[in-house]
Amino acid sequence: MRKVLVPTDFSENAFNALKYACQVFKYEKCEFFILHAFADEVYRKAVTMDAESVEDLKKETLQKTKKSLAKVVKQLADFSPNPKHKVKSLAVFGDLVDEVNELVNEENMDIVVMGTRGDTNDRNLSFGSNTLHLLKYVHCPVLAIPEGYEFHPPKEILFPTNYMVPNKRRELKLLCEMTGSFRSTVHLLYIDPITNLSWRQEDNKEFLKNCLKKPKLNFETTLEKDKTVAITKHIEHHAINMLVLVNSRHSYMEDMLYQSTIDKLGLHLKIPFMVLQNVSR
Repeated sequence: MRKVLVPTDFSENAFNALKYACQVFKYEKCEFFILHAFADEVYRKAVTMDAESVEDLKKETLQKTKKSLAKVVKQLADFSPNPKHKVKSLAVFGDLVDEVNELVNEENMDIVVMGTRGDTNDRNLSFGSNTLHLLKYVHCPVLAIPEGYEFHPPKEILFPTNYMVPNKRRELKLLCEMTGSFRSTVHLLYIDPITNLSWRQEDNKEFLKNCLKKPKLNFETTLEKDKTVAITKHIEHHAINMLVLVNSRHSYMEDMLYQSTIDKLGLHLKIPFMVLQNVSR
């Protein structure tokens, strides 16, 4: 059964990400974990409080969080009454990244799905701080959904790769199953003015072929030196519905997660953005 973790701050963006998760995995048996970590809320209010008042505030916030989570679960059931899907809600006092990673490891999560920004984040930034931290540090694939994004089946997926990173089979299997459900095309884009591949690159390319058997694969090369320009052009010219990158050294992800680079892309995350973490579990 697919296990999907969806953090929420109870914003419209967060619920939109939850809806996307239900739609993109509608053909699979899934267990959805809706998580709200509320330590930051308590700490913001507790600056001048004594210890007893802080404990009261924790209890009060916990009860409020549970009520809000119950409301989200009800909204989701009304939106997507899918018999293949089970839903659990979790209210935890802790740091979001720590709590997400703990759940990822305890429950062996397949993927984290969340909005690109919460209600409190700067509208001029592509990523909110929580999303950026999860994209960088969580131990499983993360799928970020842009604000107000209306669901489109991920028919055309862009996967820029330099074929230097030996991808993890489990993460590629996730991408394979998800794209196979929609008979998608995965555009594997090699961005380099030097077109000849090394033996290592050829082996990694073959591994991708073997792991991504369900979608149609298009192996493409561009001589464009600027990665952001190459990716932007490809998204526009091929009506791409999702961008996939690997978070690893010597990958395009290193460049992409700098805020200035993301903004330079001009995407502002207009399409879903999936990060494969390339970690063993």
